[in-house]
Amino acid sequence: MKAHKKNYRSQVKDSWFNVIVKETDLFIQAPPHLKKIAREAILKQREIIESYIIRCPEFAHTLDPIHIHGIEADIIHDMAAAGKKAGVGPMAAVAGAIAERVGRGILRHTDEVIVENGGDVFIKKNNNVDIAIFAGRSPLSMKVGIRIPSHLQAVSVCTSSGTVGHSLSLGSADAVCVVSDSCSLADALATSVGNMVNSAKDIQKAIDMGRQIKGVSGLVVIVNDRIGMWGDFKLVPIAKKKL
Repeated sequence: MKAHKKNYRSQVKDSWFNVIVKETDLFIQAPPHLKKIAREAILKQREIIESYIIRCPEFAHTLDPIHIHGIEADIIHDMAAAGKKAGVGPMAAVAGAIAERVGRGILRHTDEVIVENGGDVFIKKNNNVDIAIFAGRSPLSMKVGIRIPSHLQAVSVCTSSGTVGHSLSLGSADAVCVVSDSCSLADALATSVGNMVNSAKDIQKAIDMGRQIKGVSGLVVIVNDRIGMWGDFKLVPIAKKKL
């Protein structure tokens, strides 16, 4: 996965910085002086999750939705709720949950940010942003993307793959991309929809399932050279960066 990250991260412009804490590896577009703020936010959210897992090991291992008993931190409830909506375990939402909380923490100090966490992206920009879809060996990989309009307050775009990376997927989609106001939900649903796709024949079924989930505003599914989409956004060609 690190090689894939290096590949697609190398194609973005300057003004980005990297923050790594254990397994959390964020690529962030924001003023450089906010790197410390980002790191502190990662440490805080990781501590919350790690502490909860010590008390409830099932949270880290179950592939099924889980109910949270009692008063817990927002990120724990958010991950569990996203997993319940998507029909997967709460850890399917962990990358998106951390990306969003780090992003919102940075937004207390600036009015624009992009936080990328292994293909899960939290965005708040004052101009249109085109997010390229990395789909492994698909001929469509990094050639098509989703255009995020500037009028949105903040939005999340999360991608799961059955053919790329280390994350668990039970399907064979080259990319399932979900757009939502909630990064946790987008992350969990990308996993859930991806589990359904074993061939291009499953694209429409997967989109029909995903579009029924409240809080989802868009879906893209790529299998080899086939693509299906739904949502209130534009699918745009991505121009190859000249070196």
